[in-house]
Amino acid sequence: MFDPQSIFEFSRQHCVAICSFLVPANLLMTIATLVLIIKNQSLVKILWSMGIASVLAIALFLHVSTWFIIGVITPVTFILFGLGTTCLTINALAFIYRQEIIQIISTKLSRS
Repeated sequence: MFDPQSIFEFSRQHCVAICSFLVPANLLMTIATLVLIIKNQSLVKILWSMGIASVLAIALFLHVSTWFIIGVITPVTFILFGLGTTCLTINALAFIYRQEIIQIISTKLSRS
C-alpha cells in the first residue's frame, strides 16, 4: 500500500539538498524558456523547456507542501512557494505571448 508519510519524511529530512537543486533548476529552466523564445527556436524545444520547468516548479510546490502539512509556516516556505508560482507564470505567459515577444525583439534589433 502507498504510504505518503515516508515520502514526506524524506522530503523534510533532505530539505537543503532538495531546495539547493530545485531553486537553481527552476530559475535556469525558466530563463532557458525565455532564451528559446527570444531566439525564435522551434515550438518543440520551447514546449520541452516549459515542460521541464513546470515539473520542477510542481516538485517545489510538493516539497513545500510537506512543510505546510505539519504546520511549519515560515517566510522561507512562502518565498519558495512564490518562486514556483513566478516560474510557472513566466513560462505560461511567455508561451502565450511568444509571438509578441518575438515581434518586440525583432523591432528593437532592427532599430539598432
